[in-house]
Amino acid sequence: MTDPFTKMFQQMLTQGQEMARTFNPALEHFDPKAFEKMFPTMPADMLEMWFGRTFNRDGLDAKTRLLVTIAAMTVQGAMAEPQLRLTIRHAIEAGATPREIAEVIYQMGMFGGIPAMQKALEIARSVFTETEGSSE
Repeated sequence: MTDPFTKMFQQMLTQGQEMARTFNPALEHFDPKAFEKMFPTMPADMLEMWFGRTFNRDGLDAKTRLLVTIAAMTVQGAMAEPQLRLTIRHAIEAGATPREIAEVIYQMGMFGGIPAMQKALEIARSVFTETEGSSE
C-alpha cells in the first residue's frame, strides 16, 4: 500500500471507531469473530431455497454453490474468516461432507497458493470440530 493510502485507511478506521464509540460505547471493542454467532446455520431447505433454486433454478444446487463459494474465499486468501466459517457450516448443512470441503480447499491451493489453502484448512478443521461437538 502507498503511504497516502495507508494514512487514509487508518483515518477511516479511526473515524469508524469514533462513530462506534459515539453510537454505542460497547461497539468500541467489537469482536468480529463473535459476529458469526449472531447468524445461525440455515436449515438445508432454506439453503436450497436461497442458494439453489432462487439464483438458478436449472443450475447448481445449494451444496455445489456453497462449495464454489468456499473455493472463491480460499483463493482470496481466506481473509474473511467469519464468512468462510459460516459458509463451511452452511455447506455441511446443505449435505457437503468434510472430505468434499477439504478437497475443494486443496484444489484451490494451486490457484490461491499454499498459505491460503493452509489457512482455509485450519478454519475448516475448527468448524468440523465444532460441528462434531454440537451434534453429540
